[in-house]
Amino acid sequence: MTQVSQNISQAIDKLSGQASAVQLPQALAVKIQDLLDELDISRESNIFWQKYQQTKKYIEWIISLPWNNQTQDILDINYAREKLDQNHHGLFEVKERLLEYISVLALQKSRSPDQKMRAPVLLFVGLVGTGKTTMAKSIADMLGRKLIRIPFGGLGDPLYLRGQSKTHPEAEPGQIIKGLVHVKSSNPVILLDEIDRVADDALNTIMGVLVELLDPEQNSSFEDHYIDHPFDLSQAIFCATCNNTQRIATAVLDRLEVIEMPSYTDEEKQVIGQKYLFPKALAQAGLGQQEIVIKESIWPTIIRPLGFDAGVRTLNRNIELLVRKSARLIFEGQVRQVIIDESNVKNFIPQW
Repeated sequence: MTQVSQNISQAIDKLSGQASAVQLPQALAVKIQDLLDELDISRESNIFWQKYQQTKKYIEWIISLPWNNQTQDILDINYAREKLDQNHHGLFEVKERLLEYISVLALQKSRSPDQKMRAPVLLFVGLVGTGKTTMAKSIADMLGRKLIRIPFGGLGDPLYLRGQSKTHPEAEPGQIIKGLVHVKSSNPVILLDEIDRVADDALNTIMGVLVELLDPEQNSSFEDHYIDHPFDLSQAIFCATCNNTQRIATAVLDRLEVIEMPSYTDEEKQVIGQKYLFPKALAQAGLGQQEIVIKESIWPTIIRPLGFDAGVRTLNRNIELLVRKSARLIFEGQVRQVIIDESNVKNFIPQW
């Protein structure tokens, strides 16, 4: 046997060993064996190594998927409440809806442990910065599940979600499969973020993919074009967000449970700024709590330097900005402590 022939045999054997080391669905295991057989037949061909790379790439994606891996749910109402309060101030009605949702899942699990849980698909609707995306993250936290976030802003090609056939040289799986490989769990929380911001020319086709993803009768056999084999998404929990529902197809809305995210009052924003955003910004900048002091009378200015904002994104940006400016003063040795009051607040955040 020549050295080249030996190298080819070793390469094929290595792929075969990788595939056989993972418990795969029977039909998929047969398909991979067929691909390996085809590869072996083409060993004398000029395109062997090209075919080898394509087969290797495909098998690596297949064996990286969590076919048999799931996280164990935390179905504890007190733990769920703690996580929600830790991540969000106010939003009492929204939190109550989620606690009801956890209660139903817990009852399903305790009374029918062998039955697959069917979770409603939650659509968080609200203005920018009202906590829609963060709320979806909190669902993953309180259940102890992994989170996959798929942004839909400007999305113009359904292949982004469903992948491209492996017959194309540069083909790859879609974002659903990539997310599953990344989190290594078949029951994550999948966040479909800003589903109302899909590109106009792709709206209908992408809404069609969403119908399949969100329908429990269909997503149990979701098929990515690249993987070309059904993957069971029925135990994943789907959440979605949007600013409004006008551009969402009726067939998609029928599969969603809408939860409206209210705007924050100035009083709520002040608590959020003081309790959540400011300590977080200090920690990210490597500063202690006593190195920057914000006078109580300044908070209304931080909250509304340029007028009303429904969410807390502007507030968060203003806090991060004043922390960065203060950090520079401290780093350069100009001061040891920054006190922000009426006399100097204009030096730290933009105003009219």
